[in-house]
Amino acid sequence: MIRIIDLKKNFDDFWVSNGVSLQIPEGKMTVIVGRSGTGKSVLLKQMIGLIQPTSGQILVHNTDITKIQGALLTDALQQFGYVFQFAALLDSLNILENIGITLLEKQTPLTKVLPIVKEKLALVNLNEDILYKYPSELSGGMRKRVGLARTMITNPKIILYDEPTTGLDPITTKIIHELMADMQKNLHLTSVVISHDLEIFKYADYIALLDEGQIQFFGPAASIWEANNPYIYQFIRGLPNGPIKTEGGQLKCQTKKHIKI
Repeated sequence: MIRIIDLKKNFDDFWVSNGVSLQIPEGKMTVIVGRSGTGKSVLLKQMIGLIQPTSGQILVHNTDITKIQGALLTDALQQFGYVFQFAALLDSLNILENIGITLLEKQTPLTKVLPIVKEKLALVNLNEDILYKYPSELSGGMRKRVGLARTMITNPKIILYDEPTTGLDPITTKIIHELMADMQKNLHLTSVVISHDLEIFKYADYIALLDEGQIQFFGPAASIWEANNPYIYQFIRGLPNGPIKTEGGQLKCQTKKHIKI
């Protein structure tokens, strides 16, 4: 569904994306991991058109969204939904208005918006009794689900998640992960998730690791712990130092015997 080809982005001569290439399978959950500051969120924002890449291609159903503008770009991006890291709800609006804001801005009558909002609330396992509450009256986990319900209001085919469980306790994190997985499978969505939480691996189909401005690993989530790629080996085990270079210039995995205590 999505092909990223040699994507590059620099800020003040610093290359955040420096030749990112990645194919994201349709109808699957792909999780992109990597250390803080490696450009994962920047990559996500380039995919949704919020940041324009310096060069490279982003093909969505074979349409390069970096080369189109205006109505064509708007139409292409309508396939996407974006779930922000901290839900990004508007404090001055109640939950009904927050979820339905896209429709209300198009002057859709409230009588038509209300049943759609109720449907999306049910989709994320929330009750209608929160419709007229404000974000400050909800827990962190409930705000995350409201943010997801708002994303679903336009029935996107692709959902991009920017660290959806940041700041949540382990129980709520599991609830959010299960909800993401259920929606992805039941609605046949293509999901791309930026996360530092290794628990998401239980629900993912594929894992990609971003480091040094490039995708250093891509593979099935089911076999991630057996992968011998030095970058993913270091990341998932939390090893302090990176891959070791051999005398021939090849990279190999760091192991416990290489760590000085």
